[in-house]
Amino acid sequence: MIKEMNTKDEWLEAFQVMKELRPHLDEKNFLELVKEAQEKDMYRIYALYEGDTIVAVTGFKPMITLYNGRSVWVCDLVTSEKHRSKGYGKELLSFIEEWARNRGYESVALSSGLQRKDAHRFYEGKMSYQRVSYSFKKEL
Repeated sequence: MIKEMNTKDEWLEAFQVMKELRPHLDEKNFLELVKEAQEKDMYRIYALYEGDTIVAVTGFKPMITLYNGRSVWVCDLVTSEKHRSKGYGKELLSFIEEWARNRGYESVALSSGLQRKDAHRFYEGKMSYQRVSYSFKKEL
């Protein structure tokens, strides 16, 4: 089952998996950022459950840019380490693609850390995503 996480308690439940991808965040920072991102950027969090257990989490937001047009940006996608290689990432990413398609978006895009070689093989090999650019960041 895939469920949208809308309340503080649901966000905290999702954080237990999200922190594997975002270990620099504590619960307080996570809650503040999710709340602000939902209010300002239409950010959404969905969790994939196996029974009563969250096994994978994604955060994404619709965007309109001159480069991608009407697209959905996947900000976060993580499967709990003990549940990897069971198809959960594919299920969540396919869910996002369908969510976007049903709302008239033209593409789904994401960024992945240079060190995440397994993730790159997944995106390109299993999900048919194309490597189209580098992402750059400057701390202020």
